[in-house]
Amino acid sequence: MPGLSYDGFDKKREEARREISRRDDSFRGRITVHMGTCGIAAGAREVLSSFKEELGKDDIRDVRLSTSGCAGMCSKEPMVTVESAGGPIVLYGDITPDKAVRILKDHVQGGNPVREYALGVGPELAGIPFFRKQKTIVLRNRGVIDPDSLDECIARDGYSALEKVLRGMKPEDVIEEIKMSGLRGRGGAGFPTGRKWEACRAEENTPKYLIGNCDEGDPGAYMDRSIFESDPHAVIEGMTIAAYAVGASHGYFYIRTEYPLAIRSADNAISQAREHGLLGSDILGSGFGFDIEIREGSGAFVCGEESSLIHSIEGVSPEPRQRPPFPVQVGIWGCPTVINNVETLATVPAILLHGADWFSGIGTKTSKGTKIFSLVGAINNTGLIEVPMGITLREVIYEIGGGIQGNRKFKAVQTGGPSGGCLPESMLDLPVDYESLREAGSMMGSGGMIVIGEDSCMVDIAKFFVQFTNDESCGKCVTCRDGSDAMLEVLTRITQGEGRQGDMEFLEDLCLAVKDASMCGLGTTIPNPVLSTMKYFREEYEAHIAGKKCPALACRSLIRYHILPEKCSGCRLCLKNCPVGAIAGELKHIHVIDQSKCTKCGVCLEVCPPKVLAVVKVSGDDIGKLHVLEKPVPVETFREKH
Repeated sequence: MPGLSYDGFDKKREEARREISRRDDSFRGRITVHMGTCGIAAGAREVLSSFKEELGKDDIRDVRLSTSGCAGMCSKEPMVTVESAGGPIVLYGDITPDKAVRILKDHVQGGNPVREYALGVGPELAGIPFFRKQKTIVLRNRGVIDPDSLDECIARDGYSALEKVLRGMKPEDVIEEIKMSGLRGRGGAGFPTGRKWEACRAEENTPKYLIGNCDEGDPGAYMDRSIFESDPHAVIEGMTIAAYAVGASHGYFYIRTEYPLAIRSADNAISQAREHGLLGSDILGSGFGFDIEIREGSGAFVCGEESSLIHSIEGVSPEPRQRPPFPVQVGIWGCPTVINNVETLATVPAILLHGADWFSGIGTKTSKGTKIFSLVGAINNTGLIEVPMGITLREVIYEIGGGIQGNRKFKAVQTGGPSGGCLPESMLDLPVDYESLREAGSMMGSGGMIVIGEDSCMVDIAKFFVQFTNDESCGKCVTCRDGSDAMLEVLTRITQGEGRQGDMEFLEDLCLAVKDASMCGLGTTIPNPVLSTMKYFREEYEAHIAGKKCPALACRSLIRYHILPEKCSGCRLCLKNCPVGAIAGELKHIHVIDQSKCTKCGVCLEVCPPKVLAVVKVSGDDIGKLHVLEKPVPVETFREKH
């Protein structure tokens, strides 16, 4: 079919809005099952099948069943939204196939929302703590539209910014609007987006290219994946506007292979955009041509660095190169190239549609707009959030996140992925913006935010992140390759109780050397978890080195499980559940743990009855304070003697 013209696009937008309004009016209710990766993993496919089966069984033709991306509250998946004619919108969480049947019968058919499954009903939704302080710009369509429906996207102003740009703005006008908005790259470094576009625009060499980075290798991060799964057309629109601004004719979405749903969603959206003239040789009849193809990444963390990503697309080893020249000068295939994070691109249409002043009015003086974070770890409300820049860590963790799981104490929050830092409780009132996080010894990064509870060891946490980045180092430069090896060796020794005096001083000098001399951003940020934990949790390092003790009782080499003879009733629960047969004892005999067999799994502590609590986990000097038996004895015999 021929592509849409400007007038044709206007007509299609109005038709899409009328059709959706008519469709909604003709149905008694609409059931939306949220089918992001998190929902599918939790059982959303089974919930969707349950609804389909019941609707087919009862031949209910006036109920519409649809799907959308993640609604944000990943801890409550599978989630379902129900809209009924004349009734309030209801958001349900933790839904099972059986619960789906009841929702259909009681709510959709009977008109009575099932309160016990509901997270919020009608006006209550805006007051749910998880959503109350969020401001959605990039995620404005999450959980609302079907990502496979171009009409639903267009009905909610999808591609309207592109139409506005092509109809009446010069490329220089677009760049100036982005510069005035204060938009900074959401992939980590926070470089001003408009300046990057301007530099590429100024290059005389052609052709020019756009790359949308969805590699996202940080543990616990899934912002970019969720954007593609929820609203892929926003990313396409943003990249097309960027291409018009810089003069590019071709673009690539670089998506990690481990994101099959995001890849499928992006591929489908690209096909739809081409079919309707929103991608191709003559977009909306404007004479401007641009097209996009998908390249799947193999999961190398170093591809977060621009030149490594370019090498991966070109089919060569993903290693960084010295800069300058920068990619905007010499990028893919030796041509000027702009690389933007997926979140950055998805922000662009909203800025062009509503204006730079609107966007720059959100956030702080130097960090404008909103930022998406994946909130994970020891937090009650795990999920994907979009918040104004400048919100405090306390607001994110305790108001949006609902505090620490199991009423435990907060210990730290790690921002910026494995290259970020760990910030302590004393910094909970720190505003979340580029400068504040960097000054505190961390970074914004792409948006991973891992909350750490009191039972985690900060030395072990630092070791975990250094292990990750050490594994992901391409090995090209000595400081990153060998420096991270040396860091990992020292941290491993410390967590195993083999730390030495002078280790901390050595680590600090080593970290600064790696930071100063590494070629790319991976190497220069590897030391951040080590430096920040040594700065804010120094006493834990000292306890490991001087006292051979792990205060958090987390490092396996430094802990022991023991059975307290004065409390053991000889119930045999620990013996029956020990996976390695390390516990000896008969019924009504005080049990003992053979330390040579014990793997420190903690099962014995988990199964010991709460009223008994005979099993304890101890570390360092605490071990010598216990009354430990060498062999099982009858409970009564021990009681008589003691």
